[in-house]
Amino acid sequence: MKRKFMLVTLLVLVAFVAVQCAPAAAEEVMEAQPDAETLSEEVAVPVAEAAPADKVVVEFWTTDNEEERVDAYEAVAQKYMEAHPEVDVRIVPIEEAGVTQRIATALAANRLPDIVRMGVERVAAFAADGILDEDASTAVIDSIGKDDFRASPLNMVVDPGTGKYAAVPYDGWVQALWYRSDIFDTLGLNAPVTWDDINAACDALPGTENLIYALGLGTDPGQNYGHQVFEQVAISNGAWPFDEAGNVTMDTPEMIAALEFYTGLQRCALPGPQYWQGARESYELDQSGMMFYSTYIMDDLVEGSGLTDGGKVQIAVEDLALKTGFAPQMEGANGGSASYGQLVTLAIMDGADPEAQDVVEYFLKDGYMDILTLAPFGKVPVLKSAVAGWKDLSPFFANYSSETLDQIANGYDTVNRWLFRADYDATEKAVIGDIEGTLLIPQVISNIALEGNMTPETGAAWLQEQVEALVAERTAE
Repeated sequence: MKRKFMLVTLLVLVAFVAVQCAPAAAEEVMEAQPDAETLSEEVAVPVAEAAPADKVVVEFWTTDNEEERVDAYEAVAQKYMEAHPEVDVRIVPIEEAGVTQRIATALAANRLPDIVRMGVERVAAFAADGILDEDASTAVIDSIGKDDFRASPLNMVVDPGTGKYAAVPYDGWVQALWYRSDIFDTLGLNAPVTWDDINAACDALPGTENLIYALGLGTDPGQNYGHQVFEQVAISNGAWPFDEAGNVTMDTPEMIAALEFYTGLQRCALPGPQYWQGARESYELDQSGMMFYSTYIMDDLVEGSGLTDGGKVQIAVEDLALKTGFAPQMEGANGGSASYGQLVTLAIMDGADPEAQDVVEYFLKDGYMDILTLAPFGKVPVLKSAVAGWKDLSPFFANYSSETLDQIANGYDTVNRWLFRADYDATEKAVIGDIEGTLLIPQVISNIALEGNMTPETGAAWLQEQVEALVAERTAE
């Protein structure tokens, strides 16, 4: 199928763009929030060991790639295999930021996996490329029961071109601007919701008590953390990649203003290329007073987050969780409002063995709580029937009110993404997936905020050119 070769072309484009427009970023270890590998590194196709001739191998790529999480996936897979000895489920950890490149390489080698755990932003692009088994995903959802899924996650995975479900919703998180409410109160600052109030905090926090910076900002061109944060900024100001007529709108006044506001925060942020890890650690170490992060952070605010070389951050603030405010909404200069979140899916790939459907269903039923318990704050269930059990998965939930937990559980109903806009067609959604997959936004942010070789205006113009080129490639298939 001709359109399947789009991903191979995209892999070449990614490497070219990374060389032309972004300085190399140091490799970092991926944590709970999606991000990770540099674009310039060589991508290899994971290879599973050969299985006995009498077994069907189901290769399951997961972006839950930390050792503890891989162990949990393998434990669930082992339970499944004990009940189904004819199936050999292979868990293969991969990096979130490298999903597009790895799939492109696997496709070129005719070695697509059977199942891929990945963010919903990849689904539309892969569906447009014809490499997802939508019938299999739809069958899994029908078997579990559509009524048990929250409506919003199901709507997020519908392929507009076919009306089928392109992937199966699995879990997700809600993003917020977390802030030191105690220091905000001392300084008389408003909660950081509006752009004006965020700017006020940016100028007031550095030098207050122990704080050196106001926040850690996503500026690393090789990490999609900057994209996640910027997209909320853009939507809050009414900046979208396409208008109602399908025209690319990456250089509108609203988009330029969003780039100017975001990169302007670098004046009070940690220096150098940064992503979620620096933002998190500087907040826990009492060096900064704000951070953009998902609900994954809630247990870390109690016991400290994990370090790359082992151990945990020693939190420098007593009762930090109690002194932290939660601001999931953002209001832009035009009075718009936006929240941001993530939906993680299990995608069944084209050509997958039929047993892959049963494995996905097992991970949503018998094995679901075993996976959610790995990070309950960042793995909000998509099934209504799982919410009650989810609330009992962590002792840290006792630090938060039942109202807060309900707000998080219902967060899928309020989050917004460029990808979720109802009037966008399949091609537009695929291009939005390409925008994030090729890290265009982080590259522009780096060039404006760190390198100084772009302005918000020239950065927006470059984005306009790049996105128009992505549209041309998609429509030429």
